[in-house]
Amino acid sequence: MAKVGFDNQQYLQMQSQHIRDRISKFGGKLYLEFGGKLFDDYHASRVLPGFEPDSKIRMLEQLKDKAEIIIAINAGDIEKNKVRGDLGITYDSDVLRLIDIFRSRGLPVGGVVVTRYTGQPAADLFQARLEGLGIKVCRHYPIEGYPHNISKIVSDEGFGKNEYLETSRPLVVVTAPGPGSGKMATCLSQLYHDHKRGVVAGYAKFETFPIWNLPLKHPVNLAYEAATADLDDVNMIDPFHLQAYGETTVNYNRDVEVFPVLSAMFQQILGRCPYQSPTDMGVNMAGNCIVDDQACQQAARQEIIRRYYDALCERRQGKGSDSAVYKLELLMQQAGVTADIRPVVTEANRVARETGEPAMAIELPDGSLVCGKTSDLMGCSAAALLNALKKLSGAGGHGVHLIAQSAIEPIQTVKVKYLGSNNPRLHSDEVLIALASSANAEPKAAEALRALADLKGCQAHCSVILSPADEITYRKLGLQLTCEPQYQTNKLYHR
Repeated sequence: MAKVGFDNQQYLQMQSQHIRDRISKFGGKLYLEFGGKLFDDYHASRVLPGFEPDSKIRMLEQLKDKAEIIIAINAGDIEKNKVRGDLGITYDSDVLRLIDIFRSRGLPVGGVVVTRYTGQPAADLFQARLEGLGIKVCRHYPIEGYPHNISKIVSDEGFGKNEYLETSRPLVVVTAPGPGSGKMATCLSQLYHDHKRGVVAGYAKFETFPIWNLPLKHPVNLAYEAATADLDDVNMIDPFHLQAYGETTVNYNRDVEVFPVLSAMFQQILGRCPYQSPTDMGVNMAGNCIVDDQACQQAARQEIIRRYYDALCERRQGKGSDSAVYKLELLMQQAGVTADIRPVVTEANRVARETGEPAMAIELPDGSLVCGKTSDLMGCSAAALLNALKKLSGAGGHGVHLIAQSAIEPIQTVKVKYLGSNNPRLHSDEVLIALASSANAEPKAAEALRALADLKGCQAHCSVILSPADEITYRKLGLQLTCEPQYQTNKLYHR
């Protein structure tokens, strides 16, 4: 288990105050481009132990008397039914999910901007659906020569053609279901229309990573590159900040590349550029809330190796590329990372070799290792989960049965006889159901269930690619999972 390395409460206070200060700097109104995940930032919680996955939305809650939300979505993504990989839902469905969550937190949604609209029928249907739900929708259009043709972009034929979304609060947070949704262009278009109306407003950007005041090759920043290996994002020294202030800070390639264009746009819209560098645009205070740098470095190195195994498995499944694997191998070299930092890798592979069957290893909070082997009753991930709960609850070791056979057999019967499964072995979620059904009659099973929370943050490794059902269960429990890039069988089709 990683030590706490990040002060979450300090972060909430410092970040919200910094945003208030930035609002004041621009005369009382700020468009804040919000990158990354607002509600479920598990990457940040893994590399900054102590950071809560919902920290960003909790920070915004501290500003809810000042804030309203605009959600941007690319019309092309609506047309293509683009899916969020982490949630398995389309971008347009995620817009509805986001609106519900914002409203439940007391944060009003000013409306939705459909960007790069060129008459896509699916976008028309989505707009009609939103408007039927009472949600304001505006269309933004492609601009020829964007982002380099400044005179065209900052004119009535560019931003001026976009529909304007009326906002009433000093902080307008612009977010989106995913990358490429047009958040920055939405902010700048709104700025252009505000300026024409005599409304004084400014722009800032909130991205958690890379952390600008950590070294370029700090493991936390390298872990961000690992997380975006498939996007070709690269951390780099901000040359504009270095030239303006003589201070070395870290940004990433896309913001550095687009800064001259942004600066020129600000000159056209506001008559001056309020920033000297991409770093100046940011409002991220995460680096100031690290209280144990070594703990964060250790957690980030674990994240890099996990991303490497993920990339290997995705390549094996035909969903990833060689280039992502090669980039991660380079990042591992830069961070001084090998599989040796994950004892669960060595242990799971050892048990698999000895038994000739798939094996799973889990590292418990005290550093001890428990394993699970494949048997007639359950898969290795289910067995490891059960063994881990036995040890955490003090229920006993080998030979102690927490689940009655009478609880297992009906599940196997339903799977094979009625659901058409060829595999009677219980998956991890099914074992938990069987454990819960045994808890009333077996006190040790009840104790084991109460130990489930202790698995959060534990490391786990499987000698084969897990089934989606087992993988989802492990991730829901908060286990930090890796797998070897190979299947249990040589079949071409796997579920």
